[in-house]
This record gives sequence, structure tokens and C-alpha cells, in this order.
Amino acid sequence: MPEWLPELLAAAIAAILAITLHEAAHGYAALWLGDDTAQRAGRLSLNPIRHVDPVGTVLLPGFLVISQLLTIGTVQVMFGWAKPVPVNPFRLRNARFGMVAVAAAGPAINMVLAFLAALSGHVVDAVTLPPELSAWVYRLLSLMILSNLLLGLFNLIPIPPMDGGRILGGLLPPRLGIPFLRLDRLGLLLVVLVLFILPQLSSAWDPMGWLLRYAVGPAFSIVMRAAGYGL
Repeated sequence: MPEWLPELLAAAIAAILAITLHEAAHGYAALWLGDDTAQRAGRLSLNPIRHVDPVGTVLLPGFLVISQLLTIGTVQVMFGWAKPVPVNPFRLRNARFGMVAVAAAGPAINMVLAFLAALSGHVVDAVTLPPELSAWVYRLLSLMILSNLLLGLFNLIPIPPMDGGRILGGLLPPRLGIPFLRLDRLGLLLVVLVLFILPQLSSAWDPMGWLLRYAVGPAFSIVMRAAGYGL
């Protein structure tokens, strides 16, 4: 077996679970609040294939994982996205705050999954596994914590169409929130500009680095402590 295959498998499982359950959480939250659009579209599913975006779920995560394996031999950062689950805010029982709840459901489930992955380490501690298998399971769990924290916190950036932008738009007074949410049409371009293009023009501008250092890193420590691990 190639040395890189177990790392690739662990990274793929962690990323697919984080992305799939993030999108499914939006759909289930919307259904609970009165909107069955995702259900009628066949997107209310835990089947990853239903949520695959060719670029965000396959090409970008694959490029990141393979490039890291070829250069540093391990996976340190994973990033990607799935096809957004369709939600009709006008079918929600409360369009404004219902949309806030639906948007928050994705990052919330990622936080829960990160914590559950950390707790699962105690289960691995309690059973006897072959050393190589035990090491791989620990690696899988650590990547699940990392991928869920990164996906959840990244989506809380307050720029439409990110979940954080929709949450902020719903919490603002309507006279401000409605124009803000209309940025959704340009939001993805804005995200790409701010997070990926500007850093190439100025080394001082590193929002992804800041996210990892000042949000994901501390959140990782909090999750591990909450799960009963000393650092």
C-alpha cells in the first residue's frame, strides 16, 4: 500500500462528512421551520453524491490534499464546499429569523461534529487496536476536528452568500439587512477577491492565515479541552 494512501483516505472521509452534513443541516433546519424546498428537490439527504459540487467538493479539496501530500507528506489544511441546499425563505414560518436559524444550522453541526470526533478519541483509547490502525483512527479523528472547525468558522465570515453574511443580514434592521443580503449576487466574487486574490498582491493580507491562527487553532484547543483532554 502506498504510504500516502491512508492519509488521503482519512482526509477524504473527514472532508466529505463535514461538507455533506453541513449542507444537510441547512435542509433539515429549513424543513423543521416549514420549508420543504430541499426535500422536494431531493436534496434532503445524507448521501454525499446529492451534494457534490465538481469544483468545491472534488477538484479543490483534491488539489489541496494531493499538493500537501507531495510537498510536506501530510494534510494540514482542507477546504471545500458543496452545492448549496435550496431554501425558500418565504416558505419559512418566520422568513427573517427562520433564515438566520437555517444559515446557522450548517456551522452549528460542524461544531457538534468536531466535538463528537474529539470525544470519540476516548473510545479508541478504551479498545485494543493494532498500532497502525489505532494511529490511523486518531489521524482521522484529528482531521475531522480540523475540517469541521475550518468549514464551520469559515462559513461564519459575515459576507453573503456565506452563512455568516445571511445571519448578519437577518439580524440587521430590514432597511439595512435587505440591501446587505442583495450582495449575495456579488458575494462569491467578493469572497474570492478578499480571501484568495488580495493575499497574492500583498503578503501583509493573509485572512486565511488569520482564520487558522486566531480562530481555528484556539477553537481546536477549546474542543479538545471540552472533550476532556489536557494539552
